[in-house]
Amino acid sequence: MAGFIYMFSDFMKIRSQQPRLMMFLISGLFVLFFPLVIFSLFHLLDDFSWLSQKIFHKITRKNADASRRKFLTKTGLGLAGLLSGTFIYGIVWGKFDYRVLRHKVYSKRLPEAFDGLKIVQISDAHFGSFLDNFEPVKRMVSMINDLSPDYVFFTGDMVNSLSDEAEAWIPVFKEIKAKRGKFSIFGNHDYADYGYYTEEEKERSCNRLKEIHGEMGFQIMENEHVLLEKRGETISLIGVHNWGERFRKLGDLDKAMQDVPPENFKLLLSHDPTHWENKVLNKKDIDLTLSGHTHGMQLGIEIPKWHIKWSPIKYRYKRWAGLYQEGGQYLHINRGMGVLAYPGRVGMPPEISLIELRKG
Repeated sequence: MAGFIYMFSDFMKIRSQQPRLMMFLISGLFVLFFPLVIFSLFHLLDDFSWLSQKIFHKITRKNADASRRKFLTKTGLGLAGLLSGTFIYGIVWGKFDYRVLRHKVYSKRLPEAFDGLKIVQISDAHFGSFLDNFEPVKRMVSMINDLSPDYVFFTGDMVNSLSDEAEAWIPVFKEIKAKRGKFSIFGNHDYADYGYYTEEEKERSCNRLKEIHGEMGFQIMENEHVLLEKRGETISLIGVHNWGERFRKLGDLDKAMQDVPPENFKLLLSHDPTHWENKVLNKKDIDLTLSGHTHGMQLGIEIPKWHIKWSPIKYRYKRWAGLYQEGGQYLHINRGMGVLAYPGRVGMPPEISLIELRKG
């Protein structure tokens, strides 16, 4: 409890200056504190049940058995143990259980030359949460390269707070290979907003993080577009700064789409999926938008065979993971590769998205 009080006394400062201590304390919050709360509630119900029986027998003067049966206490103990074990699994193994999820996107507007184009999307690295544990991420990079993608797109949140967190990861992400190019954008965590930083420190961090993207081999996109060419045909790739209902609204889609050929197939990189809902859907002729941000809350259950897909994040975001289609417009939300807050993943493994574009 003393550790939790200390953690919440100055959360931003401790997270940025003592990340290992913060990780230890948050792990304790999930592994010990929350399960103990569950156990305590059941134990308290058991107490009330026992007390009510004692009072009833006292009033009625009946000699029925009023001894503790402890059913509720034992049930609470079992649930608490299960919850604690689940959180431990997520911290030790779940957050490194990288999965490749495959999707196909069909569009009549796609040029013939791009039929079959393979795109890998990754998102939400949050390098500050890995504490320089390089090996699992190197394995993820190897999985990406084994897919032989034409393009790799990173859709924001490289760090938790400052660009310093990404410095050591330059050699790792530099090894990501793409046949035709690597592009990236900023997410809400990339502007140094999560900490007590001066405007000068924020600007310095943002500028350095842009350089880091370049040193990793990614072309950072800032409210702009580029033409992707193949065998004389083109599609338009559009990338914007973060725009979210509850976060920074720096994304300027009108500026980014200025002079985009109207007949082109258009692919948008935008970190927060609420941007698609508010500014793209039925408003802009963008065929495919790639987002991240939600992490699938790093907690949930998905059984595609039984059409089960649930996470508590659904109560905050209408669209929170996977591929969505409305009319001729697609939105894909990557569940992220890193972690934030809860330092693990349960039922919502880190994701490498492989998206194949098809004519039709």
